[in-house]
This record gives sequence, structure tokens and C-alpha cells, in this order.
Amino acid sequence: MNGTQTAAFQRCLTTRSVGLRGSGEVAPSASPGWLPGDSPAQFVGRPQRSATVPRMTGISAAEACSALSPSFQRFCGSGYMLSPAVLQAGVAAGYPNGFAYYGVGRGGVLGDVDADVIVAAFGFFEPNLVRKLWEAGVGVEGARAGGHRYAEAACDWGRQYLAGCSGLERFVELAEKLVAGVDPMGLALFAGWRAEPRPDDAPGAAYLLIQILREWRGAVFVAASAVSGLTPLEIKLLSSASPDEAKLFGWQAPYPDVEHLRAQRDRVESQTEAACTAVYERSLTAEERAELVELTRGIEAHFALAG
Repeated sequence: MNGTQTAAFQRCLTTRSVGLRGSGEVAPSASPGWLPGDSPAQFVGRPQRSATVPRMTGISAAEACSALSPSFQRFCGSGYMLSPAVLQAGVAAGYPNGFAYYGVGRGGVLGDVDADVIVAAFGFFEPNLVRKLWEAGVGVEGARAGGHRYAEAACDWGRQYLAGCSGLERFVELAEKLVAGVDPMGLALFAGWRAEPRPDDAPGAAYLLIQILREWRGAVFVAASAVSGLTPLEIKLLSSASPDEAKLFGWQAPYPDVEHLRAQRDRVESQTEAACTAVYERSLTAEERAELVELTRGIEAHFALAG
């Protein structure tokens, strides 16, 4: 990537999510793109509610899933994953560039594997781009060490921006119940992240769990996409605010017309929502689901005002 492409790629993955709950990706907002600094208030803005869920003694699994999935996406896709500070720390550790660190850091939980394994896990990047990033970075310290470093960066992000937030211990307790209830069949990237050790402090553990929950939804969406009959490029185009986003993920124009495939993309989203809803149903009581939504709103409000 040249400098212009790198900046655009970072904007694409750090601007606010708009309606891509299932994809595990972040779409550009309608406002002009910009590169955020380290203050979450710059890219989260005012505290946002993912869905209108009134205070009550209990809510359904579907309501909880609909409310929480966009929040977890914003926290990480619009947070630490491509933070300039995080990427620069990777370069300081010896990675040739921040995006090689992203590739190895995110995929390193899968171990020292061929790049095709990472292509399969990431889902919607052009395979040659993934291979380039992976092979550029995996030799620095090995995949597992890179994954541990990236997970620790998530913990550090939580310590920096969630310190002093009330209710974190209870959030960690409920989030742990939720991730423990996920059957990892076919969800290798999520399973790798779930296996990362939790720190003892609540801010670090809370943010790491938010990242794990983000990877859960993304992995389910990738699995549903794999049996949808759609190609990764078609899914990417159907999930993007603009065809230009596909280029930032390594795909080259000209792009096919995919609008006639939208119903298939919608089925992928519905299947993802149903699979995740089932986990909320079996893992948490109605009262715990409502509590998790309220705790997450509090974290999001604290996060938006931090820094």
C-alpha cells in the first residue's frame, strides 16, 4: 500500500459503523473520512444507543442481541484495533508496518499457520493482501507472541479509557457467561481469542471481552457467508457503503453488479442474528440480558467521554 491507500484503509476501518452488525467489519460513515487520534470522543462522539431498550426487569434474547452487537462493533472496530498508538507500538516492537502488526496480532491466536488459514478466518479481504501482511509480520516474533501482544494492547486500551467506569466487574461476569455459552464449532478465530488469558483488572478484562464478543459475531457472519453461495468479494460489495471500500480491502476494479444478490446477503445477516440470539437465550436470563445492555450503555458513555 502507498501512503494514500494506507490512510484511506485506516479511515475505512476506524470510522463509525453504520448498519453492518453481522459482518465484523466497519463501514465508513456518511460524514467525510478522517484519521482519529487517541481520544475515543473523536470517533464515538456522544454516547449512542444501539437500539431502544427501555429499563425493565428482563428483555428477550433478540432484543439483547440487537442492542449489543453494534456497540461491541463500535468499541473495537472504531477503537483500538487500528489506533495509531497501537499500530506505532507494533512498529516499535519490530513489525515492518502497523498493518502487518494488525494482521499478525488479530490472526496470531490461530498459531504459526499458512496465510490461507488467516484468509479463511478474516473472510472478506483479498487473499493476496492478507498473505502479504501475514508474511511480512509473522517472522517478527511468531504468530502466538504477536497475538498475545495485540490482546495485551486491547487490555491496555481498556485500562486507559475505562478506568473509573462503574459496573465493570459485573460486566465482566456477565460477558464471561456469554462467551462461555458459545459453541466454537466453525468459529476458529473467535475460539482463539476466547482462549487468550484475562487480566486481573476489570478495565483490561472488560475491553478484552468486548473484543472477543466482536470476533464472535464476525466469525458467525463469516461462517454463514461461507455457505451462502456468495463470494467474499460479493459479500464485501453488498456490505459496503461504497464500492471503493472493496479496493481498500485489496479487491481490484472493475467490480461486478451484485444488487440482485442482496436477498442472499440479507439471509446471511438473518442467520447470523439468529445464531447469536440463541446464545443470548441459553447463556443469560432475561434479567441478566437487560443488565448487560444497561452496563454496556454505561461503558459506552464513559468511553465516549474519556480522554
